[in-house]
Amino acid sequence: MSDLPWIISVDDHVLEPPDLWQSRLAARFKADGPRVERKKMAFGGHDVGWVESDDGAWCDVWLYDQMRSPLMMLSAAVGFDSLSMQFTTFEDVRPGAWKQTERLADMDLDRIEAAVCFPNTLPRFCGQTFMEQPDRELGLASVQAYNDWIIDEWTAGQGRGRLIPLTIVPLWSAELAAAEIRRCADKGSHAVSFTENPSPLGLPSLWDKDRFWDPFFQACDDTDTVICMHIGSSSKMPTTSPDAPMIVGCALDWQNAVGSLTDYLLSGTLARFPNIKLAYSEGQIGWMPYTLERIDFVWAEFPDEQFGNRLDQPPSTYARGRVFGCLFDDPTGLRNRDAIGMDQICYETDYPHAQATWPHTHEVFGRLCAKAGLSDQEIYKLARGNAIAAFGLERFGITA
Repeated sequence: MSDLPWIISVDDHVLEPPDLWQSRLAARFKADGPRVERKKMAFGGHDVGWVESDDGAWCDVWLYDQMRSPLMMLSAAVGFDSLSMQFTTFEDVRPGAWKQTERLADMDLDRIEAAVCFPNTLPRFCGQTFMEQPDRELGLASVQAYNDWIIDEWTAGQGRGRLIPLTIVPLWSAELAAAEIRRCADKGSHAVSFTENPSPLGLPSLWDKDRFWDPFFQACDDTDTVICMHIGSSSKMPTTSPDAPMIVGCALDWQNAVGSLTDYLLSGTLARFPNIKLAYSEGQIGWMPYTLERIDFVWAEFPDEQFGNRLDQPPSTYARGRVFGCLFDDPTGLRNRDAIGMDQICYETDYPHAQATWPHTHEVFGRLCAKAGLSDQEIYKLARGNAIAAFGLERFGITA
């Protein structure tokens, strides 16, 4: 295991510290802006969710405008022996989940050189929380405060070159989103967390006849900003029936990535914006070979625009070198790496979530590479080489 290279994770998370917004928002926004209050919480049943209760457990609860969101152990379960849906507080989770110095120490312990960190609790995976409340001015200020924190504090100082900035945008306006992409690129961030599918959020789809999202895509194209899409960032998970438990959605979550990539390819988005790169997080990669094969098949079978075909070239053409999948446990996908492109597969640790590989990442990584029969060169690409190329980490001094 000691011979394996230090890993670059393209999908970790940061638990937003409780003072993130209150220390940055203008005075007029603080009363309704994101803040934490400690309350006793209990589960109210399947249809009720959680409720305040004198008989409940102490919990740090995020309050934002009209929304309430309790801190759950699943959001920062790393370091605990068993999974749990229990309520928790910042003091009760591992400090590395939300404190930079402790995170860097945990990365050193696990031989992780760098990590791209998604949002976690309050914003959710692409900042959709800030779209769901009616105060758009507060929403924009909250998005910008988060981005300033992730760039100027979390990934700065000792974190520079170790913690890679990943920003969010105001989803309700493509023009505002484009402006935020350019603002953050000027500050040194070239990755954005975006929704895998805007339609379930009540937003125009990639098929919108007015091309609603073009200003956003153009900004990403112009600034070399990678569009990162985490499973669940559409606020909708696949399932089999309304009464199916959570485990069913967890088993099927990769289907969200299938639908997303299908839209990006067949809508012509990647064809119209030739510099855009997509990175799919936590969806594994086993689905990619068949999906690309199937999309090419239907493109050839239904060539006319009356069927919605907008492409002159096979759809998979536009995925080469531009669509990156990531995994932490997918030997089947790795065994089919030639059909995906070995240069387009990255690794993740998912720290500090329930499925995180910490502190055994190199053991997990080594077993995975052995099962798939990876060569030394392929191991290097999976561990770090592909992440360096995909995210342009030379900007942060990571060149090999």
